Amino acid sequence: MKIKKKKVIVAMSGGVDSSVSAWFLKRKNYQVEGLFMKNWEEDDQKNYCNAAQDLFDAENVCKKLNIYLHKINFSKEYWEEVFEKFLIEHKKGKTPNPDILCNKEIKFKVFFEYAIKQLQADYIATGHYARILKKNEKYYLFKGIDFNKDQSYFLYTLKRTQLKKILFPLGKFQKKQIRTIAKKIGLKNFEKKDSTGICFIGPKKINDFLHRYIQSEKGKIITNEGKIMGEHNGLFCYTLGQRKGLGIGGIKGKDNLPWYVIEKNIKNNTLIVDQGLYNKKLMSIGLIATEVNWINRDEINFPFFCNIKTRYRQIDIPCNVEFINIFFVKVLFNSPVIAVTPGQSVVFYLSQKCIGGGIIKSKIPLL
Repeated sequence: MKIKKKKVIVAMSGGVDSSVSAWFLKRKNYQVEGLFMKNWEEDDQKNYCNAAQDLFDAENVCKKLNIYLHKINFSKEYWEEVFEKFLIEHKKGKTPNPDILCNKEIKFKVFFEYAIKQLQADYIATGHYARILKKNEKYYLFKGIDFNKDQSYFLYTLKRTQLKKILFPLGKFQKKQIRTIAKKIGLKNFEKKDSTGICFIGPKKINDFLHRYIQSEKGKIITNEGKIMGEHNGLFCYTLGQRKGLGIGGIKGKDNLPWYVIEKNIKNNTLIVDQGLYNKKLMSIGLIATEVNWINRDEINFPFFCNIKTRYRQIDIPCNVEFINIFFVKVLFNSPVIAVTPGQSVVFYLSQKCIGGGIIKSKIPLL
C-alpha cells in the first residue's frame, strides 16, 4: 500500500529563502506546493513595492522545482489588519513593527487558515530563520542558529497549537549556506537581495512612502531646556535614539557630542533632542508591556528571570518579569538600556527558547 505524502504549502516570496525551503521539503518527500501572496494592491510608480518581480521570480522557481504555485490576493486583509494599524500607531507618535503584525495577521492567520482549510495542507512552511522543537508532545519556538539572521523576534505571536502545523526548514542553517545551495541547484535568485520592512520598503524609503498616507505637520526641534535647534518634517519620521537625518549635526554643544532624539511631544508637535547616546534621558531601567502572548502559557510562573530583546538583532538583555494584571507585565532590566521605544516589541527568551512577547507600552525612565 502506497503511503500518502504529507502536503505542505510553502509561502513563496520570490526570494532565496522560501525557494530553498521548498527545495528542502521536496527532498524530504513532502507533497510540496507554493503559494504567492499579493499583499499590496496599489500600482506603484516609484518602485516601493516589487510584487510583479517577486511573482515572476516565484513562478520561475516553482517551474524549476516542478511544483504548483497558487496565487492569491490578500491585499484587503493586509490593508485592514496591518497597514491601517501601522498608520494609526505612527500618528500616535509610536514606532510599530509591521513585520510582526504581518506575521500575526497575514502569514500565520490568513495564509495559515487558507492553506490548512481550503487547500487541505498538513503543514505550512516559510523561509524564516527559526526552529520548532517538540518535547513531551509540546511544541516550542527556538532561535535560528544563524545569530545574524535569527527571526524568532518576529514570531513571538505564534501559539503552540500553530507550531505543530508549521515548518521552518532553514532554522538549522547559516544564510550563506542557503545562498550556496541555491546557486548549486541552479536557482537564478541565489543573489537576490533580502526583502525587509512594510511591503518590503527599505528604511531609506519608508518616510517618503508614509508621507503619502499621513499628513505631516512640521514643527520645532528643541532641547530639553527648550532651545530651538531646527525644524522636523513630521514626528512620525523619527524614533527614539535616532541620530541621522535630524539636520542639526553641525550645531555644536557640550563636548561636541552628536544629537539624538530623546522624546516626541505629540501635543506640542515638538521633537526633543539631547547630546550623547548614553544620555540619561535615553536610558530606561525597565518597561511596561501589553498585548503579551505566551507561546506556552501554562509554563509561565511569575515572577521569573529571562532575557529579552527590545529590537531585532539586539544582544540579549537580562531582566526580571513581573505580573501586573492580565493586560500588562512589568520588565525590570539588570542594568539600564538605551532607547526603549513604545510601539516596538519586547520578546522574551529562556536561553535559545522564545517564550513570547508583547508591545512596549511605556518605558520606566532612569531619572
